[in-house]
Amino acid sequence: MILNERRDVTAVADDHNASSPLSIHDMTVAYHRRPVLWDIDYAAPEGSLIGIVGPNGAGKSTMIKACLDLVPRASGSVRFHGGTYRAQRRSVGYVPQRESVDWDFPASALDVVAMGCYGRIPWCWPVRRKDREAAREALDRVGMVDYADRQISKLSGGQQQRVFLARALVQDARTYLMDEPFAGVDAATEAAIVTLLRTLRDGGKTVLVVHHDLQTVPEYFDHVVLLNMRIVAAGATAEVFTPENLQKTYGGRLTLLDKAAHVMASGGRR
Repeated sequence: MILNERRDVTAVADDHNASSPLSIHDMTVAYHRRPVLWDIDYAAPEGSLIGIVGPNGAGKSTMIKACLDLVPRASGSVRFHGGTYRAQRRSVGYVPQRESVDWDFPASALDVVAMGCYGRIPWCWPVRRKDREAAREALDRVGMVDYADRQISKLSGGQQQRVFLARALVQDARTYLMDEPFAGVDAATEAAIVTLLRTLRDGGKTVLVVHHDLQTVPEYFDHVVLLNMRIVAAGATAEVFTPENLQKTYGGRLTLLDKAAHVMASGGRR
């Protein structure tokens, strides 16, 4: 825990200018008056793939949900591209944790992906043919077009995750927030997700990903946010993802840290 000292932030952007894809200023979140996040201040660099990393209970998912107004903030402000989430909703894509989704909802994979088009469909209009075609193209990009008509509860965990990534893709957002997209997926799906995230970044998108596997951080992310209720360090992965910062973030979990240190020493190879 890092509640008894002022932030020790290696590189947190403090300009909060209008061009920042995501700007968080002095954000605190509390559940039942107990702080979960404390004094978060962060500006995401544009066109980057950013990992949000920290121990269980550090507030990683809460940070994303608070930015999206899914949980209330006790204080602070959040801006996407200079505006509130409500104003910039169409430009922000969200991929939730699989565990938070009702997979028994009677919808096909194509139906779920087409929901990503709702922001640009006039009120009370049905999903248009061009929107369903866009949804089918997005399913093809994640290798799921052959399952377009299958009910989502009949898909495997990795397949369900690909469907939600396709839904985010069809939205064509500028900034994406993803809550543990690699959790519970097989190696092939993980590789496909990484390829997709890099494609988004290379297209100028900004992607923030809640991530738990320290060994893959140097390989997957350009930037990293080390979080434990407060931001311990944030910046370019090569500069911030160090044994010293990991020790501050995770405390005495030395076995985990030793593995991460070994990965860093080998240049990101597992």
